[in-house]
Amino acid sequence: MNKKFYVTTPIYYATAKPHLGTLYSTVLADIAARWNKIQGKEVFFLTGTDEFGKKIAQAAEEVNQDPKAFVSKFIPAYKDLWKKYEIDYSHFMRTTDEYHVKAVQKWLEDLEKKGDIYKGAYEGWYCTPCETYLTAKDDSLHPQYYQEAEKKPECESCQRETQWMSEPCYMFKLSAYQDKLLKFYEDNPNFITPKERFAEVVSFVKSGLQDLSISRTTLSWGVPFPNDSEHVTYVWADALNNYITGIGYNQEGKEEAFNKWWPADMQVLGKDIVRFHAVFWPAFLMASDLPLPKKLLVHGWIKMGDHKMSKSRGNSVDPQELYKIYGPDSVRYYLARQLSIAQDGQFTVKDLEQKITSDLANDLGNLLQRMVSLATKNKVMEVTPGAWSDEEQGLQEHAQDMIEAFKREMERGYYHMALSHLWKFINAVNAYFHACQPWKLAKTEPERFMMVMSATCHSLHTIAVMLWPVMPEKMLELTKRLGCTFEINGDKVSALVDGKWDKSFTLVTGDSLFVKPEPRKEEEQQEESKESYITIEDFIKVDLRVGTIKECVDVEKSDRLLKSQVDLGPELGMRQIFSGIKKWYAPEDLIGKQVVVVVNLKPRKMMGEESQGMITLADSDDGKPTLISPIIPLPNGAKLK
Repeated sequence: MNKKFYVTTPIYYATAKPHLGTLYSTVLADIAARWNKIQGKEVFFLTGTDEFGKKIAQAAEEVNQDPKAFVSKFIPAYKDLWKKYEIDYSHFMRTTDEYHVKAVQKWLEDLEKKGDIYKGAYEGWYCTPCETYLTAKDDSLHPQYYQEAEKKPECESCQRETQWMSEPCYMFKLSAYQDKLLKFYEDNPNFITPKERFAEVVSFVKSGLQDLSISRTTLSWGVPFPNDSEHVTYVWADALNNYITGIGYNQEGKEEAFNKWWPADMQVLGKDIVRFHAVFWPAFLMASDLPLPKKLLVHGWIKMGDHKMSKSRGNSVDPQELYKIYGPDSVRYYLARQLSIAQDGQFTVKDLEQKITSDLANDLGNLLQRMVSLATKNKVMEVTPGAWSDEEQGLQEHAQDMIEAFKREMERGYYHMALSHLWKFINAVNAYFHACQPWKLAKTEPERFMMVMSATCHSLHTIAVMLWPVMPEKMLELTKRLGCTFEINGDKVSALVDGKWDKSFTLVTGDSLFVKPEPRKEEEQQEESKESYITIEDFIKVDLRVGTIKECVDVEKSDRLLKSQVDLGPELGMRQIFSGIKKWYAPEDLIGKQVVVVVNLKPRKMMGEESQGMITLADSDDGKPTLISPIIPLPNGAKLK
């Protein structure tokens, strides 16, 4: 049996603090890592942040910060959250780390020498948030078509409007690897889980691959391209390499470590980036004569309403708040159990609280509490095994069947199905305990009472081991309540399969393992995906005034910002306001327009100058932000009520 396991998360854009979708990917990888640990394997778990690219450069520019300083301020938030949620990673890598930059440059030099990289030019529709070009190969993407239609094509991943880009660049011969990729997919039908994502990738590659642009001249924030100071490395060519540089690739003295861990046994990622990982990444590895990862575990999106949860959409859930209210293990369980790996899933606090109450507090926690309370009442805290009757043997057989089913689903990456099998067993233990009525046996049949208590303890011990990868803190607590120790040594899963129910237990009293969430007030029981109420006191804090844009100019060195001088009347005077709307409006479109301005927003520095308010806009059906203006002219400074 393979005695090592290497698992990775995607590396996350360091433009804001992590949200629930970020946590979801990381929890899945942590569960995989822990599951392999209790099978006696040595584990390496890599996670980290993606810190180069146009999107990060723009975000840093908006707050007038150096990009490295900008991304660095978010790193503690990631590490702190991972610690709180018991994410036991081996290494947290950053793509701005010097070892990674040098390793990527060496990788590019090697590919250029082999002839897999050549200098050329590229043009196409580009999505900055996703850092990718559109991939259609027909005339429908020609810029002239979109000029005539007065619209721009949407990104295939995030549905945002793209922009036309044309520039000289270095190209990777992706087209040369089309047949090799298709052969690899054919020979490795389990490369991508679930099958639906695999079929999409195969179809995309069969439609024909074009060579890939892997450098930029319009951006300075990136890995400098070797031997050409005018170019920086395209962010995906840099970022994907983190999976090998993070374990020593192209680093002197780390060859043994790299050879030990690569190839990755599992790479966890969201479905929106599957093409990069299932097409570009394998082609890069083939070009470098490196083995390919064994499995890509591709999960769906967590949705709030109709949209994917994301920081840029502003519909994300703060996992820090969930941690404070519900604790880490309950949230980990919910993410693993409630969200199918093959589908998108809706998140609501109502569903989370229902799962905590029904599954954790009622099914599992109550079973432990009833048993320990009964033992305490009858002064039988030492529980020893005996000769099993048919009922106990049947329960043990159910446990064995559950373990095999659990193992099978965990190896597939279908954690929600594994937990479903486990919960069927938990329900069976509850049914057994209730049917045997040990509260009566304690007085009339003490030997039979001991047998029921022992079978229940053995069942709970089995549950604790199997559930530990998902809920490590609570399962340690459960084993302590049984008088056991939980040590990560050897193959604990095989020991459960091969072992007999012959343990003795010393029960320990304590509080309930899980606390049911307090019923929320009626006004709090709304769907988070649809609306979030504020009070009238909150609303009146926002000072909205009508103003007229007197001057408007482009902001040099920014492809997003316009600088406006807005007349807000005699009381407030003229205000300078920066707005990230250059892609939709020219300065001459705005001069003379009346707009609605938030005037009591704290001023902030942008491009070295102060922005003294915010012009309000609304999303239109075509995605273009629309200025909010009064129907009839109003005096400058008029207040909205």
